Amino acid sequence: MSRRTPALIAAAVLLPLALTACSSSDGVTTATGDKAAAKSDGFPYTVKNCGVTTTFKAPPKRVVTMNQHVTEIMLELGLKKSLVGTAYLDDQVLPKYAEDYASVPVIAKEYPSYEQVLAANPDFVYGGYGSAFTAGDGRSREALKKSGIESRLNTESCTKGDQPMDTLYEEIREVGRTFGVTDRAEAWIKQAKADNAATAKKLADLKPVSVFVYDSGDKTAFTAGGEGIGNELIERAGGTNVFADLDKPFGDASWENVVARKPEAIVIYDYGATTVEQKKKRLLTDPALADVPAIKNKRFAVMPLSDAVLGVRVPAAVDKLAAQLHPGATTP
Repeated sequence: MSRRTPALIAAAVLLPLALTACSSSDGVTTATGDKAAAKSDGFPYTVKNCGVTTTFKAPPKRVVTMNQHVTEIMLELGLKKSLVGTAYLDDQVLPKYAEDYASVPVIAKEYPSYEQVLAANPDFVYGGYGSAFTAGDGRSREALKKSGIESRLNTESCTKGDQPMDTLYEEIREVGRTFGVTDRAEAWIKQAKADNAATAKKLADLKPVSVFVYDSGDKTAFTAGGEGIGNELIERAGGTNVFADLDKPFGDASWENVVARKPEAIVIYDYGATTVEQKKKRLLTDPALADVPAIKNKRFAVMPLSDAVLGVRVPAAVDKLAAQLHPGATTP
């Protein structure tokens, strides 16, 4: 799980969006220049992302994505033709993206080397986790910039103390602005808000279920903390995360604390070589967990990892998790 380790999370300042040459009612600042041009096509466009400020004179044309959720953001926004390479799936792309995804070269099964990135001749690299730009591997944003390549990091990796669903909307909005597809981004945000509202209405009178997320781990439990979209997803699905006090999107918890916090349900993240059944077996056969209510009642929910990170799957994932935590109660 190195690509999601807490050490990679840093503070960031997100700038809201605007369509004029100066800050406007919805907040984004574009570079000064021809006001008519800025209004007509949105460029130049200046954005600050995870501490890196970039001015785009035009949309990037040759993009490499690293990590599944940012690849799916690009495909959802209709930007297949901009992709010249992709890397690092956690599971399977959604069926709706399968054909488009198949048309994009996979330059590495996991993270590509710096040389593999350069070989794709990109002008932009979009990373999902901070580990996509690990300096020790030669792929830092600074190194890419020196090679004339701009970059973006999904803001879940560098934002703290906000409302993650709002961060998701801002992520989609800023990517839409960067690629000149603001209308597509705003349409997605409008639909996402409607979907979230519909799920909330179904859950309005239900008592929340206490939830422990099991991502992985043996000596300790790698779990969802209180800072990421995973925590908000649980809350919106009618649950309470027993490790919401962990001030990061992901982190380690002791099994003693799992026992002490008595979760009523366990959400298993499904990805990688370890199957869901293997994870269930590990939990069910641990004598130390025998008195945990979720273990006693064998109450499990399952989510693909790509549902639980800051990407376009989240609104649907909230509804799917709600149906597992409150079976029968969420049928329209």
